[in-house]
Amino acid sequence: MRSLKLKKVRPVATETETLHKNGDHLGLRVVGDSDEEPPASAVRGVKDTPGLHVMGDLYNVTCDNEFMVNAELLKEHCLKLVSDAGLSSVGDFFHQFGGGGGVTGMIVLAESHMSLHTWPEKNYVTVDVYVCSYSQDNRPRAKQLYQSLLDTFKPEFEKSHAVERL
Repeated sequence: MRSLKLKKVRPVATETETLHKNGDHLGLRVVGDSDEEPPASAVRGVKDTPGLHVMGDLYNVTCDNEFMVNAELLKEHCLKLVSDAGLSSVGDFFHQFGGGGGVTGMIVLAESHMSLHTWPEKNYVTVDVYVCSYSQDNRPRAKQLYQSLLDTFKPEFEKSHAVERL
């Protein structure tokens, strides 16, 4: 299993550019400065072990094409991967787009969520695995699930980042 490197994620645009892209207000508001650590009083007692949020872009995937276009097959496969990683599904939704389009899907976990989106016409997939570590350290389970998704889609190139979250 490859080792995920944690990065501190910083905004790539100014608040104004992010919140008012092309002059359109997105209805978001900034609460605090993202470059600063939250005050100790804000996080004290939240939890002792951080959660892990892994996001990946998978390029030139070489998996069986059915995983790119068959929502039911992909859902059943992902539910198995979740179970194999020791995580608990509490709900799911997968949608297949018509006309040879891809699949968008999400599994809501007791520990948080896993989502993915496929673009078969581009051999491209995005995945997102987030687990809390409220009652136990679930970070190894998140890494296992992410690796299983890589093993499923078999990308020639993968770009990912992981963020520890309180």
